[in-house]
Amino acid sequence: MSEIQTPLRPSPEFAVPATRERLASVAEALRNHGMRAMVAVDRDEAKRLVLEQLPEGAQVHQGASVTLDAIGVTEAIEQSGRYDAVRPRTYALDRETQMDEIRRLGASPDYMLGSVHAVTDEGSLVVASASGSQIGAYASGAGQVILAVGSQKVVPDLETALRRIDEYTFPLEDERAQSAYGMHSALNQLLVINGGFPGRITVILIDEPLGF
Repeated sequence: MSEIQTPLRPSPEFAVPATRERLASVAEALRNHGMRAMVAVDRDEAKRLVLEQLPEGAQVHQGASVTLDAIGVTEAIEQSGRYDAVRPRTYALDRETQMDEIRRLGASPDYMLGSVHAVTDEGSLVVASASGSQIGAYASGAGQVILAVGSQKVVPDLETALRRIDEYTFPLEDERAQSAYGMHSALNQLLVINGGFPGRITVILIDEPLGF
């Protein structure tokens, strides 16, 4: 996907949270596609539901996620000492001499945590990425995938999901990337998940607008 010029501001159309009833309907659609799905009333319950899926000592990885940061999962994984946290391990490795190890650790963790940029009423998940670092693990590499999704990410269909990424997610992520890394983001890779091995993917829909 070619780089898209950043709009001046994110479209407010895609910041509107879905109703509790719509979240329940989306959860049922996800279950019909072989995914586990539940609705959390707020970020505190979402954190609890995520952590309940993780055995103590489990190997856990996550990509950069505003949603996971907001609900306190990133801190719990990387600072509690209860898990084998992959991301701090990869940060400690040398990018010039140990990239093969970094790649292997990130591609096939036992548990992969993250979010998505849109979820459709029909039960499809859509993820966009500049580096693609999380996409392989989401698609097939990780043993289990757990995704926390804010209520404003629900859209009617795939066409609207792609428009949400272009008009809302990308400008916000581009701003975040410039602040965090001193560089622009890009829409280089896209993953659509319509289903998979039953029970491998767990989606926690949060009755709060969180993340991009």
